[in-house]
Amino acid sequence: MQFRQKALAKLQSPEELDLPVRYARPQGGLVLAVTVVVMAVAAFWAVTGSVSSKLTAPGILTHPQGSYVLQSPVAGQVTQVYAKEGATLRAGAPVLKVRTAQGDRAVRAVAAGRVTSLVGKIGSVVTVGADVASVERVTSAHEPVVAMAYVPSRSAATVPVGATVDLTVQSVPTQQYGVLRGKVKAVGRAPQSSRQIAAFLGDRELGEQFTAHGQPVAVLVELDRADTKSGYKWSTADGPPNAIGSMTPVTGAIHLTAQRPIDWLLP
Repeated sequence: MQFRQKALAKLQSPEELDLPVRYARPQGGLVLAVTVVVMAVAAFWAVTGSVSSKLTAPGILTHPQGSYVLQSPVAGQVTQVYAKEGATLRAGAPVLKVRTAQGDRAVRAVAAGRVTSLVGKIGSVVTVGADVASVERVTSAHEPVVAMAYVPSRSAATVPVGATVDLTVQSVPTQQYGVLRGKVKAVGRAPQSSRQIAAFLGDRELGEQFTAHGQPVAVLVELDRADTKSGYKWSTADGPPNAIGSMTPVTGAIHLTAQRPIDWLLP
């Protein structure tokens, strides 16, 4: 009976409105404060911050004018080799002498350059159109090199001229000497076939290698010059203690234009 009277009295009288009400425990208030701060920082970064991305592509060091494959215009047996790998030739200089049915004929350089590979050997038999040498189009062995990166065609439109590029050189230990620095000089207008790449680099195997996953777009990367042993700028102070030559494989990390996250949230 006493319990029933207390219950009826509580229903007839207002509840304890004069007592303070606790909305949350101290731990809950701390969590709420941290959440508000994190959301405020995220909102500020979304408006003022930026996100940078990289595009990785295989490439090779070469000279701006590329190379060409020297082919024999005659069929016969090679009886003499005039040139050596690494030698610089003038335009029209003899490379091989071939004995044909009509007499000895010289196979001459089409344009001035440096011999990077020599296929023709004394005693070997060549046919018309056979590859006998690869020649870089240079006038001096000291001409600066550039990097030619081959970017997938679907990503080429995202590469801006002037973008910075970090080049990992296959023959240089990255942990010890870092990466080579450069900037995008030009971006090709159309994808290139294996034959086009081979014609520019003077190497059929490279043409097939760079088109193994589809026809890429060529991106010309100009190397940053510096007072180092190699003559170029590296992510370390001095870089490697030796020069780097052309036809050296590299992997380029192209830094694309930074984008604001708010552009993703509010398209």
